[in-house]
Amino acid sequence: MEYTHDVIVIGGGAAGLTAGGGCALFGLKVALIEGHKMGGECLNNGCVPSKALIASARRAAEAREEKRAGVQLAAPVIEWGGVHAHVHKAIADIAPHDSVETFEGMGCEVIQDWAKFTGRHSVEVGGRTLTAPRIVIATGSGPFVPPIPGIGDVPYLTNENIFDLAEQPEQLAIIGGGVIGMEMAQSFCRLGSQVTVIEPGTPMGRDDPESVALVVDRMTREGVRFVKGKAEKVAQTADGGVVVTVDGGVEIAGSHLLVAVGRSPRITDYGLEEIGVKTGRGGIIVDERRRTNLKHIYAIGDCRDGPRLTHVSGYEGSRVVLEIALGLPSKVDYRALPWCTYTEPEVAQIGLTEAEARAKYGDALTVVKEGFDHNERAIAEGDTEGHLKVMLKGKSVVGASICGPNAGELLLPFSQMITGKAGTFDVGGAIIAYPTRSEITKAAAFKAWEPTVFGKWPKRWVAFLAKIRRMF
Repeated sequence: MEYTHDVIVIGGGAAGLTAGGGCALFGLKVALIEGHKMGGECLNNGCVPSKALIASARRAAEAREEKRAGVQLAAPVIEWGGVHAHVHKAIADIAPHDSVETFEGMGCEVIQDWAKFTGRHSVEVGGRTLTAPRIVIATGSGPFVPPIPGIGDVPYLTNENIFDLAEQPEQLAIIGGGVIGMEMAQSFCRLGSQVTVIEPGTPMGRDDPESVALVVDRMTREGVRFVKGKAEKVAQTADGGVVVTVDGGVEIAGSHLLVAVGRSPRITDYGLEEIGVKTGRGGIIVDERRRTNLKHIYAIGDCRDGPRLTHVSGYEGSRVVLEIALGLPSKVDYRALPWCTYTEPEVAQIGLTEAEARAKYGDALTVVKEGFDHNERAIAEGDTEGHLKVMLKGKSVVGASICGPNAGELLLPFSQMITGKAGTFDVGGAIIAYPTRSEITKAAAFKAWEPTVFGKWPKRWVAFLAKIRRMF
């Protein structure tokens, strides 16, 4: 078969851009196909706009604080048009990184249209039939909307349209207490909306409970209302708002409703069933090398069954580049998988949580906990809320949970320790700039060795040396 390309990549989000751009930079002939917006979910209605909104909300929150460190700020004056402009400026400023021109410059043929498989090696797009020996599916995911009675009869928001609001919600009801729900709840509350979070379980349920408790407490003090229960039905009110009925009969009214209960893989209308690609409830089924059951077709990022995070998508894209361009079999390694929820305080996790580690290692597990109330940078800043928990099997790190300002920035050394690229002894003995919050990492790492360093045999050796020195 004579192929039109070496590689076809379907999807121009984090996963597809990494895979397509990487292969093109190695000199392969790449077709990069995107039917909607270049940059995908993260750039257009995910990570970038949400973090821009969080930044605006943080400024408002700081201005509301009582006098701190001897300084009193003026009360915030919030202009929604300015917040909206800031969010969309962030998108526009980052968009060139993911643009058609950028990837054409790398050597990709970028095609802006929708693709569909017509065979196991062929894809139809824009009236053309493209063929390649390797194909990468990177079609991403979209917001999952649960089948709540009445949901189809009311206007509701998801992450795909909440950042386009021309006016600020007066009352925002949020179904879902996960990452999106919690970040948006705190942000809109800080910007002046009345916010209610409806969650049947524990908010941020995959994170460390001690860390989550600090976040929920902070958000409650700031004015967010939490209602524990399942949304049973939704109805529109006479004034165009919504009312959510929670099991038990509690009714939550809102001018706006945000649905934030998870993600669904985008895998329909691409012809996958017709060519025999196997899928499951969580998305396209792949092996550790991100290959589908048709080994020349890969599925990476949110469309496949697995973790849905932007940095995971980029990581898998790079793994596929090694496979396709260099012929190096590359299994994914998620022992040190990090994630962060950008509430205040931030909650960051890498590797196993304490609960997961205890379930796996039982009595062989040691948990080291360091509070920021002992960190001198935090004390000097007057912000000591939060902690670091390190899960150790022997002296090896298997996970870490961090809660506090910029918690996500402290994850990198734990990635190195979990994967064996650095040890707790190395980090515990490192020279760390003073005063920094990262000193908490060194303190926790040293605790793994403290019993050994100051144990019986080192003390006997020190006593022996001291005795010898006294003799001369």
